[in-house]
Amino acid sequence: MVSLDDIREELKKRLELDNKLHHVEVHASTVDEALADAAVQLDVRTDKLEYEVIERGSDGFLGIGKKPWKLKIYQDPETIIKKTEGAAGVASGEEGVAEEEKIEQKDGLFYVRHFGSSIKLKVLPPVNGGRPIDEKEVLDMVKRSDTESFDAELIHKYIETGTNGEYETVGTYAHISAADSLLTVDIAKDMMKVNIVVDAPAQSGSELTAEQIRVSLVNQGVRAGIDMDKINEFVDNPVYNTPYEVAAAVLPQDGHDSYLDYKFITDETQLGAVEDEKSGVINYKKNNKIQNVVEGQVLAVKVLATRGIGGKTIDGHYLEAKNGKDLPIQLGANVEFDRDGVTVRAMKSGQVLLVNGKITVEPILNLDAVNIKSGNVDFLGTVIIKGNVEDGFDVKASGDIDIGGTVGKSKIEADGNIILHQGVFGKNEGSIRCGKSLWAKFIQEMTVDVEENLIATDSLMNCNITAMKNIVVYGKKAQITGGNLFATEEICARTLGSPGGGATTTLTVGVDPRAKKRLDELLEQQSKLTLELENLQLEIDNLENIKKTRKKLPVDKETRLNADTNRKNAIISENHDLTKEINELQEHLRELKAIGRVKVEGTTYPGTKIYVRDALDEVQTEVTSCTFYYENTMAQRGKYEPPQLDVSKGPEGYN
Repeated sequence: MVSLDDIREELKKRLELDNKLHHVEVHASTVDEALADAAVQLDVRTDKLEYEVIERGSDGFLGIGKKPWKLKIYQDPETIIKKTEGAAGVASGEEGVAEEEKIEQKDGLFYVRHFGSSIKLKVLPPVNGGRPIDEKEVLDMVKRSDTESFDAELIHKYIETGTNGEYETVGTYAHISAADSLLTVDIAKDMMKVNIVVDAPAQSGSELTAEQIRVSLVNQGVRAGIDMDKINEFVDNPVYNTPYEVAAAVLPQDGHDSYLDYKFITDETQLGAVEDEKSGVINYKKNNKIQNVVEGQVLAVKVLATRGIGGKTIDGHYLEAKNGKDLPIQLGANVEFDRDGVTVRAMKSGQVLLVNGKITVEPILNLDAVNIKSGNVDFLGTVIIKGNVEDGFDVKASGDIDIGGTVGKSKIEADGNIILHQGVFGKNEGSIRCGKSLWAKFIQEMTVDVEENLIATDSLMNCNITAMKNIVVYGKKAQITGGNLFATEEICARTLGSPGGGATTTLTVGVDPRAKKRLDELLEQQSKLTLELENLQLEIDNLENIKKTRKKLPVDKETRLNADTNRKNAIISENHDLTKEINELQEHLRELKAIGRVKVEGTTYPGTKIYVRDALDEVQTEVTSCTFYYENTMAQRGKYEPPQLDVSKGPEGYN
């Protein structure tokens, strides 16, 4: 229910709003011209104006009887409210910031002027410890030979408090009108500016007030562009017998054309090596020349063209402004405008570029090589490298990685396939992680983790490899020598191990490699906890026996007993969690359907260890053309079978 107080409050708000509204009456040939004229006078855009028609205009007939429009124009009340609220917000929100800013030190200033028959004083007090005003200097200027009277106490008061930027009367003098300042108004022929020339007053003559200057300008036909700040400055510090500009035309402001506000770096010179925040050393490996974007990311926003704001000559004639143009904006590949028609988004993930002025997203990154020039590569898409990846440099991609040259001790990561046309020299420091399958010529001394298959055409030497499906080495050599290889389904090669019995070659199939590794880690962790628990129990038993004998333990040993007991309970709890996870992994491995096979077309040399599921087959003598498999809880050997994986197809999308 609306109360009487609510109605009063609403009426009060409306009255306050009405008081803030300013309006002008404009005569013009058209409504648009009238609005443009009012926009200049009210300093607001035309779309923020409202108007009432006082007299309707008419074009007449063939220009005869033409009648101008007469409008009452005022600012939209909603914009008044927003402006007031915004000002209040700034006043409250920025108060703390303003307090923190250092206020500039200013000396006190004063001005003594003779207007009419009065002596006037304007005082600006010192700021932030500035030099105070010398009262004697003020009195010396007030006490002239023609001074009739002055109020010393009032002068003292104004020196202490200031005059709030105004001229206040502090006395009188014997005024002689014939000695007053003379003013000449000089209006430029093009009606774009106005100068005044003022003669200094003689003794007992009156100086010019700001209002006198303004009225003189209006009387001379100046209707717009009067600068009261300049006029007040002239009154404070007059410049006699010299032209002084006090009014200028309000120049039109042309609207700006539409353009794109880019949300990525368009200046390539700003892209490059990154400086380490802590050391300040430039890391040339982190060479951020690639600007990755994800599908749907905002790349730019079209800023619409704006209307021009008209101006006025000093005699009030309208100066037309040009409106901005809506320029056509062309987009490159894999980029589109959103439904709003102004937001530019990426249609694919990749590298955003500005190509011939068009925003383009390239889902494929082509590089000659990865080295000090390119830095590390981290790309949301597919990376194709013609040459080598040098030692110490990394390549990461959300798509595929295709490398034409060799790979050194680097980190290569891809969510898709990895194709290595040459070999890999990991030097026991490099690693490869592949979200799908990996193709390579040879891999040496590398840690490899593959979600699907690993296919090599030459050899795998001293590598730690995990493949969730198959490891297949085919070709004339097709050798696996040294290292630890895990595959859920099959490991196939022409040769296993080495004739001299050098590095041990260990192969494991028929298990979930990650689950097996995790199980081994948990069993080792549990073994360490069990040993720690046994040692703790011995110490606890010893301390408790001492306590029974002596009835009481020393403080340090009592503390030790409590700590050992707490640690024992923690180990029991931790061991319980480990046992639960171990049982779950063992059950998972038992239920694994993949039996697993190792298929060797040629020779398997002595010293090779083959685990098929949990059964070990350690080769003691050379074995040729053999398939190692699991049956009846034991590792078995049979005739050689070709790989089940068809390696002739190659990666998807490749020949």
